Amino acid sequence: MSSSPAKPTSQHTSDHFRFHRPLAHLSGPFGNDSFALRAEAFARFFGTPLFLGAQTLIVVLWVGCNMAGLVHFDLYPFILLNLAFSLQSAYAAPLILLAQTRQAARDKAHADADAQHREALAVANETRLAAAALNSQQMLTLLQQNTELTEMTRQLTERIERLTVEMHERFVIHGSAP
Repeated sequence: MSSSPAKPTSQHTSDHFRFHRPLAHLSGPFGNDSFALRAEAFARFFGTPLFLGAQTLIVVLWVGCNMAGLVHFDLYPFILLNLAFSLQSAYAAPLILLAQTRQAARDKAHADADAQHREALAVANETRLAAAALNSQQMLTLLQQNTELTEMTRQLTERIERLTVEMHERFVIHGSAP
């Protein structure tokens, strides 16, 4: 008879995302349709080094080409470039603010879920501690009863031994018959 280690079953595997499932509807800050996904990607792209580098390169080329006379579509004071920046700001600022607001709501929902999980763990721990205290009390009661029974058994054994000695003395040593 060999004892092999128990294989984990589906009951033993942990689902580490089980507490985040109630928050799955918060996954995309703008919703889950195609416009929302593109808008979120656009808002995220604004803070990347790639965006800043590309924008700087475009501005340098724009100003350089117009100042050098290679093109003449936006001469100094670069009103078209200012208009492009204003248009970019008009769309970027609301998208970024919306993304921040939705991220704050998502963070709050995750924090609430974590707090509920910690509270559930605390309640479960208190329940386990109460059960352990009850088991300890029951064990102490059983040990006390066992001690009392052992003492009673010892007393009865001593009494039987005395009675046996008395009977032995009466029947064997004194020779008296009933």
